[in-house]
Amino acid sequence: MAEKATVRVPTVHLRGGSAIRRPLIVLAVCAVGVVGYLARDFLIPTAGAVVLALMLTPVATVLERSHVPKTLAAAASVSLLALVLAGVLALAIPSIAGWIADAPTLTYRLEKKLEGVRESIATLQKVTKQVTEAAATAPATSPASPVEKVVMQDGKSLLGQLASTTPAVVLQLGYAAVLAFMLLVHRNDHRRQVLRVPVAFATRVRVARMMRDINERVGHYLFALAVIYSGVAAASATVLALLGLPNAIIWGFLMGLASFVPFIGAPVVIALVAAAGVVTFDDWTRIAAAPVALTLIHIAESQFVTPFFVSRRCALNTVAVFVGIALLGWMWGIIGAIVAVPLLILLSTIAAHLPSLRWLEIMLADDRPVSERLAVKPPLASVKRPPVQVRRRRVAAR
Repeated sequence: MAEKATVRVPTVHLRGGSAIRRPLIVLAVCAVGVVGYLARDFLIPTAGAVVLALMLTPVATVLERSHVPKTLAAAASVSLLALVLAGVLALAIPSIAGWIADAPTLTYRLEKKLEGVRESIATLQKVTKQVTEAAATAPATSPASPVEKVVMQDGKSLLGQLASTTPAVVLQLGYAAVLAFMLLVHRNDHRRQVLRVPVAFATRVRVARMMRDINERVGHYLFALAVIYSGVAAASATVLALLGLPNAIIWGFLMGLASFVPFIGAPVVIALVAAAGVVTFDDWTRIAAAPVALTLIHIAESQFVTPFFVSRRCALNTVAVFVGIALLGWMWGIIGAIVAVPLLILLSTIAAHLPSLRWLEIMLADDRPVSERLAVKPPLASVKRPPVQVRRRRVAAR
């Protein structure tokens, strides 16, 4: 009797759900991106409030150590920032209205000053066209020139659009201010509540250390950047005022605010200042002096001051920072580009304490993972197990 041929069927072993884990991670990332884009009206002020609360935490802590009640300390911190922003807006709104009213005049002056450059470009284009026609073997009939049409759009003016969007912006700012105030007031209560969660002792200690490191890394980092960029704003406003550029305070504030956006913010403001200098000044020396001065200030800040004070607190990959700024800037606009770096630092700190996200920590790190930097920190003094020896002595006494 002939033996039956045995057919071996290959067996697929699933180790830890790895076969389905990767597609689920991809779907989760896509879902987070879709929710972040659709819910941007809610997430933008929420993220801004979290960043503001972390940035103002050192100020509130100093006030509380001076025997100021925590509610008053949080209110004073938020109110101080609100007063600064209100003062800048009070100076900026009349200037912006004046720019809008003088837009035709400014455009005409800019065209007149750039007329020489435009003639040079036209001459170069003419020469290029003649060379191309001479090199052509067979003349081709030139297509009919398109008829230029001027279409007048019947829509709202810029002031009308600003007036229609102002209530929503005010509501978002109010929500962000209230949420930042509540986060500052109850920041210590949240830590104590986390320690009361009925989970394993090691998990509670890990979460408590993660909250401590978030406070130290993100909070102190943002506060240090706020101080540095305030100096950048003051220096820029002073230099531009000495050069005679109108609205120097506004340009200085924009320079300081744009410094929160690496790689992109400062060059954009420098280009705008250069355009304003072309419109305002007649001397090319003064026209070039304004952007050159801002460029020197930016180089001094980015290459010397900021690395000296905050390089140890911010260890992010340059590519990750650029992609994060581009992604959040596309999803949430200017506010997203400003809060991109703080959110990346927050995410890398959380990933440093979770073994399942250690790969994300390594991808976001620059040279050394955050977990190696945090490993040298002492353990939490407020979270300790009951001493084992004392318990044994009590049992023996019974």
